[in-house]
Amino acid sequence: MKIIISGGGTGGHIFPAVAIANELRRQQPDAEILFVGANGRMEMTRVPEAGYQIVGLDITGLQRSLTPQNLLFPIRVMRAVRKAGKLIEKFRPDAVVGVGGYASAPVLLAATSRGIPSLIQEQNSYAGLVNKLLSRRVDKICVAYEGMEKFFPSEKLVLTGNPVRTEIASGSRAEAFQFFGLNPDKPVLLVIGGSLGARTLNQATAAALSRLKAAGVQLLWQTGKLYSPEAAQQAAPFASDNLKALEFIQRMDLAYAAADVVVSRAGALSVSELCLTGKPSILVPSPNVAEDHQTKNAMALVSKDAALFVSDAEAPAKLYDTALALLQNSAQQQQLTTNVQQLARPAATTTIVDELLKLVRSA
Repeated sequence: MKIIISGGGTGGHIFPAVAIANELRRQQPDAEILFVGANGRMEMTRVPEAGYQIVGLDITGLQRSLTPQNLLFPIRVMRAVRKAGKLIEKFRPDAVVGVGGYASAPVLLAATSRGIPSLIQEQNSYAGLVNKLLSRRVDKICVAYEGMEKFFPSEKLVLTGNPVRTEIASGSRAEAFQFFGLNPDKPVLLVIGGSLGARTLNQATAAALSRLKAAGVQLLWQTGKLYSPEAAQQAAPFASDNLKALEFIQRMDLAYAAADVVVSRAGALSVSELCLTGKPSILVPSPNVAEDHQTKNAMALVSKDAALFVSDAEAPAKLYDTALALLQNSAQQQQLTTNVQQLARPAATTTIVDELLKLVRSA
């Protein structure tokens, strides 16, 4: 069996893709899996680190502002579709999976035009334009939220939840404290702004370092690549207080295990991980995403009293008042944990692979 998994761009696309590949390999140990990503994007390093082969396409997205590069976008897409077609003809996959990101569309277009079974995994509660357009061509659409028939043909939908790395909820708290060098007698705040970083979260966190020290709170602060040098300088004077600025946290299982409270953007992957790990959280949706989909993701939890909400605009003034209050309120933490765990879909990855294998067997 041969499967292509296409997409990437951010951890929110890459890690679900790797989770699908890992589960496919578990169920079908002899399966050949090829990833297709976009040259210059983080999947070109993260996927090989996970043990899989990846091929890159020269494809980028449309710029939000009017630029000369946008005039070249249709040409780049056509070239990427042609290259994807050649890859498909050489690899001869039994099915193709698209997880979103720049490379997903050319590969799915090339695959569906050749009659190859195809599946989209839509992570968000508000479907992206590309997936909406592709939904008429693909065979199956796995979604994480109810009500997605307003975006996709209902007969193709399967409610699966988002694929999350199975080890994410299995970290040992004792090992986590040792791994990060933390004091088990003091509370821990985990701040994650996505793989590239989040300006508002980073600025608010930098401004709150003295408050966290005074409150005896320890900090695991994933700054993202863009903000790492500045954040490292800001956190350096507080190193002895266990206020740690880290560009990227590889062992997220241990980071979640250590955390009492999590501050996070509301990307689909982060929300799914919070549900699975059962962590009390404060969600600060990014305003710089299509159709404000992170706010919609966040409200899926907030509306069920499974997370707290602070808008990006309010974050500089309000975020750390909210975080410190929650860290001091164990009853509220427990209530949020109870509610968010009810939203978890731990079998999501297995269900997605089951649907993929059904497509292959019925072809």
